[in-house]
Amino acid sequence: MTSSASSLLLSGLLAQAAPDYTRPVSSMSPSYFEVLEQNSHIIYPLVAILALVLIAAGILQAWRTQDLDGLQKNEFKKAIVNELRRNITGMPGDELAKAVGLDRLKTNRLLEQMQVDGMVVSHTNSQRLTVWRVRGASTDSHTRRY
Repeated sequence: MTSSASSLLLSGLLAQAAPDYTRPVSSMSPSYFEVLEQNSHIIYPLVAILALVLIAAGILQAWRTQDLDGLQKNEFKKAIVNELRRNITGMPGDELAKAVGLDRLKTNRLLEQMQVDGMVVSHTNSQRLTVWRVRGASTDSHTRRY
């Protein structure tokens, strides 16, 4: 056998033994990028608009939850004390919020600040409801300071 005949025979055997190679399917297929490139005039402006909407929503949310300034705090504290003086036995925070016209969470935050300052006292009743009173307004001897 000649070398050319043996090389032909060897290449024929190799061709029969080795299957055709196919590339594995990838998530980075060219058709995905083609869709992006063909529709870029729609997709990128939509992404920009979505980003602007999210930024505007964040600004509005921060604007709504902005804390009260000092003058407003003092006015609401005064209204809370007046309301608690009308109801000497005490009032829950939710009722106080409705009475003074302030959000429930902001009212509770003000009441906690007022308790730290010593203006009001609180206790939890058997229904697990926190009741707030003006300091010194109850008949209990342990809450009064002489």
